[in-house]
Amino acid sequence: MGGKFSIARTVSAMILACSLTLAAAPATYAATSKVVAVVNGEPITSGDIAKRTAFMRLQKQSGGTAAAREQMIDEALKRGEVLRVGASVSTSEVEAAVGRFAAGNKLSVQQLSQVLDQAGVGIDHFRNYVAVAMSWPRVVNARYGGSSGGRLSNEDLVRRMQEAGGNKPVTTEYFLQQVIFVVPAAKRNAIIGKRQAEANASRSQFPGCEQAKVFAATMRDVSIRNLGRMMAQELPADWKPLIEKAGDSNTTSTRVTERGVEYLAICKKREVSDDLAAEMVFRAEDLGKKTDGEEPNSKRYIEELRKHAQIVEK
Repeated sequence: MGGKFSIARTVSAMILACSLTLAAAPATYAATSKVVAVVNGEPITSGDIAKRTAFMRLQKQSGGTAAAREQMIDEALKRGEVLRVGASVSTSEVEAAVGRFAAGNKLSVQQLSQVLDQAGVGIDHFRNYVAVAMSWPRVVNARYGGSSGGRLSNEDLVRRMQEAGGNKPVTTEYFLQQVIFVVPAAKRNAIIGKRQAEANASRSQFPGCEQAKVFAATMRDVSIRNLGRMMAQELPADWKPLIEKAGDSNTTSTRVTERGVEYLAICKKREVSDDLAAEMVFRAEDLGKKTDGEEPNSKRYIEELRKHAQIVEK
């Protein structure tokens, strides 16, 4: 299974921004695993380091074992703080993210697990990485993003608008529905092509969001999910290009996902310039400001945790 694997980064979630390439070299497995560091009582083993080194190799990251050790120490600090604050994502959210990643690379979760096992990473190591990567921004936002868990205060909004010349930024607001042609896992290989053809054919007949459930009832195993209002900055990374490409059309093109074949219906689309729109734009700008590949507040937070942590390296 050669080729590249892209992990999409999302605002609410999937925050994995890297590119994986299955290494041609065989994976190296440690015969025995020993504790090499303890972070606030949490052990990090040589097996953990070996898996992270293999994961970094897939991501085309340099640094080897030493960099992998530092990543695992930072991850242990993040995990401890996530648990302390009570900001952990749910198991179902992690599983959904792993499923989206696998489907986005035309793999089942089982096939993804085989790829990661072959590379010396393992699916559980990947799940743990995803869980921390999804949970950590919640902690950072709660710490630095204002009293309302990441929301900008009125004072911050006024200041940012003054810096922008006194004008509120404009963004696009969408009201969306998700149309899912369900494909049971047991029948996936046999019927996925047929279901994709059915989904594509249905797009030209889509009657609009108000009649969507009636429309779905005329077909077999089709469900409708109301996604509600989303600003352009909130659009899921795996759907955003398709939504933007749809333009003024009623629907996006289809995607094969872990649930089956899906497309989004664009119920309403308009340009808005209000306080919520301004906040979305400013927060998106802030997320784009990186320091050495990491959001500045995240880096500052980690440095603070390291100063007060009990880290014993062996």
